Amino acid sequence: MPSHPHPRSIGRPVAYLLALAVPLCLVACGVGTDGREAIGQGGGAGVGQGGAQDFGQFKKILEDGGIPAPETIDDVGFFNEHKIEFPAPNCGQDVCIHGELGVMGNMITGSNCTLVLMGMNTPIDPASLERPPMNVVITIDTSGSMQGENIAYVREGLARILDDLAPEDIVSVVTFSRASEVLLEAVPGDDPALAPTFAGLQAGGNTNLYDGLRTAYDLVLAHDDGERQKRVIFLSDGVATAGVTGTDRILALGEAYRDAGITLSTIGMGTEFDPEVMRGLSEVAYGAFYFLEDPQAVVEVFEEEVQTFLYPLAYDVSIDADIADGYRLRGVYGTKSFEFDATSATISIPMLQIAHRTAVEDDGQGRRGGGGAMLLELLPKTGTDLPAGSVGEIHLSYRDPTTDEPLEQLVKILSPLAPGETPAEGLFTGAGVEKGFVMLNIYMGFRMAADMALVGNDVAAASLLRGLRQNVAGWLAGGEDADIEDDLRYIDLFIENLEARGAGTPQEVPSPEPWPND
Repeated sequence: MPSHPHPRSIGRPVAYLLALAVPLCLVACGVGTDGREAIGQGGGAGVGQGGAQDFGQFKKILEDGGIPAPETIDDVGFFNEHKIEFPAPNCGQDVCIHGELGVMGNMITGSNCTLVLMGMNTPIDPASLERPPMNVVITIDTSGSMQGENIAYVREGLARILDDLAPEDIVSVVTFSRASEVLLEAVPGDDPALAPTFAGLQAGGNTNLYDGLRTAYDLVLAHDDGERQKRVIFLSDGVATAGVTGTDRILALGEAYRDAGITLSTIGMGTEFDPEVMRGLSEVAYGAFYFLEDPQAVVEVFEEEVQTFLYPLAYDVSIDADIADGYRLRGVYGTKSFEFDATSATISIPMLQIAHRTAVEDDGQGRRGGGGAMLLELLPKTGTDLPAGSVGEIHLSYRDPTTDEPLEQLVKILSPLAPGETPAEGLFTGAGVEKGFVMLNIYMGFRMAADMALVGNDVAAASLLRGLRQNVAGWLAGGEDADIEDDLRYIDLFIENLEARGAGTPQEVPSPEPWPND
């Protein structure tokens, strides 16, 4: 793949430069042609976290001519729709962690910016895996809000998984509207009753989400033989209108059954979709969260949920980052559960699973499943005369899902630069950082524009996105990337929708500083 021009070689008016600086010290310091040339030379499948798997609802709102709310975009989900290559997974374990250092002047003031880009991959080929049998309850919202194309999409998606179910699987089907109803209980995966049951689904009534979820969990436990994986696939618009409607109680239900070894994956759809409930359930129950924005997404999500997601690579994952004396830690990005202070961070992930995309071009059924990356933003301590050397250490520990053996890895992050030293050309110790730079700019641009639009500042939101668009298009002029090209399409849609709502003639409106220099 050809190398892109250095970002500073792309022409930028001042207002556009302000707009592009959204990630500032996140990844701007990691950009250069050296990193891009190495992309694709590593190998191995990506590793994904549970929880958000896409930003489909955000995209659907834009496709429909609307303006998305800030809560519809999630950093973990957004990153998961981008395939980033890391070095070869040669650590001798099923999960390998990598740390890449970037140091360069930021794009606003030119002052030092230092970051560590972390990511995980696996030597396991997804195509070589044989899925174990499962005890699965497919739970479907058939309330009135699911009428029309929503329930039609569901029928189509469920029909697609019939060929992926095995005779050794046991499958139950539950629907819920005003109350839950068990349509099939613990039938074999090749039972002829499955197809007409899926095809006959109809929608109408209120949404008793709690009752549907509780019934599904009880069915899994009633047919637990200790050999099959215990799963609930839960599809809804996520808006509880009957029975127990409190978000806290619904999430507590998912957390309680998690301890029984039941994995819950949530699939959301519909114009009234509630991301807080459905995303929250997936996170507390070690599962995945998806949003179905079109028929293509139905095919991808249902098939991948049955085929690929069932392969856990690690349980009880902990990533501990210790920062060297010459730096302090200012931010952690790209993961959900973490604690940090100036000298260390601890990231906790209940389960890791294999990501099904093997390359950027592997997007025939959509962009989900690229894996993800995490970022540590560091501030160098200047004026301390500390020498070049250690930036920090990353310690990975997890439990092998097959043997229950505890496993560990240690990655040291070294730099030939003294803290605060900033070569004009930058320093980059690994591949993938350049794409991470562009990706973070787009994510933060979307988030800031959504925040601005929420309070009616459409002119500023459109101005920010126009600047971002110019620079993303300039980056793509140096080489193709299917993920970023698709992102650019949604930047254009966001701008069009803002203009249609009255953002008007393009104006140079400076964007607020998202990363103040503290």
